Amino acid sequence: MATIRVHNSENSVTWRKMFPIICASTLGTAIEWYDFFFYGFLAVTVFPAVFFPKLDPFTGVIASFSTNFAGFVARPLGGAFFGWFGDRIGRKATLAVTLLLMGLATMLMGILPSYAAIGIAAPLLLSLLRFLQGIGLGGEWGGSVLLSLEYGDDRHRGFWTSWPQTGVPLGLALAALVMLLFKNLFPGSAFESVGWRIPFLQSSVLVIVGLYIRLRIMETPAFARIKHAQQISRTPLFDVFRRNWREIILCVLARSGENAPFYIFTAFVLSYAVQVVNLDINLLYTGLILSSVVGFVAMPASALISDRVGRKVWFTLGTVVMAAFAFPYFQLIQTKNPVLVLVAMTLSVGFCISWLYGPEAALIAERFGTRLRYSGASLSYQLASITAGGPAPIIATYLLANYKTFAGGFAAGAPVYTLISLYIICMSIVSFVFVQFLREYTGKASAEDNI
Repeated sequence: MATIRVHNSENSVTWRKMFPIICASTLGTAIEWYDFFFYGFLAVTVFPAVFFPKLDPFTGVIASFSTNFAGFVARPLGGAFFGWFGDRIGRKATLAVTLLLMGLATMLMGILPSYAAIGIAAPLLLSLLRFLQGIGLGGEWGGSVLLSLEYGDDRHRGFWTSWPQTGVPLGLALAALVMLLFKNLFPGSAFESVGWRIPFLQSSVLVIVGLYIRLRIMETPAFARIKHAQQISRTPLFDVFRRNWREIILCVLARSGENAPFYIFTAFVLSYAVQVVNLDINLLYTGLILSSVVGFVAMPASALISDRVGRKVWFTLGTVVMAAFAFPYFQLIQTKNPVLVLVAMTLSVGFCISWLYGPEAALIAERFGTRLRYSGASLSYQLASITAGGPAPIIATYLLANYKTFAGGFAAGAPVYTLISLYIICMSIVSFVFVQFLREYTGKASAEDNI
């Protein structure tokens, strides 16, 4: 059995060398997450009225979140599909295709007729386009992280791979800024009729810019080596499940305490804070922007710390912090004090999520060898969208809508957010437990291919 050893030289990796790689991976990720998040915001504020006008408000939000869930279901499929291409053809070409697919689906959303115009076909087509968005995003993450990992060095692996992760707060901040801008440019019903469509159409400009930058980057040295040695896997999807099924399952479960709370903090909160707490939606968008700015700094900082103290230790501490913040988060929101609400939102994404999400890319990707890394990392990351991220807003909305049913039992006299906070704690416990079974690769060479 031969072993493929691909080690990166510490001396050859500098910030100057990595800067164009980071730009290519981070900008493309930011564009795709902007498209994905903008849909999520509209799923709470606009889509229930435009595509589900005959449902009551709570049911309309759940139905809208359900179409949103189509994107989450598609993400592991996209990870598997594009992971195959990424491990067979290369990282660069695959990343270009994922960006084009995401951009096309987003632009088509901008011209999609409403329920009033074409009836039931409207939400069905919306679900289809969201599904295509998910396919594109599912293939995006693995390739972006691999660009940074396979160009970077072992000692700073967490730091280099955290930069594609910052595409999430960048995309979140951009989506929130665009929402604020166009809600002011198209006040009232004008935003519901036409204002929300323009940002979808304008995203084509961002896609062109991102595509131009990505096409200028060379293929990663690690993949180029195995391609030159003719050691590319013929069936990467099958091989990664056969050889790394344990790592995939552990990574999926380890993501629970980050992935589920993230979509509660960024999507569900828009519905909860407006309909239950009666907060101004503009305050919430401001909070998301502020938390994203903090997260952009905190994610690389958290990853850098994980390079020093060990990713498992740092990630484990992060799950404890997340669980501890579950109740204080909603308590701060309930005060209705704008400053405290902003503090809650900033701590949730900018601190708690960033603690876990910053080093998460390295934690996942470093346990797969070069031949199967695109498929393995993508599946490990994206399958959590089905088990944790996608269901989270739906579960939280259901718990809120049916709170009175539970209030007669153990939740009697408890605040309306009690069950949602307990749900966050449960997800954190899942992460705490399963991350303990992962092997530590901090400061060492990542997993090697045995063929």
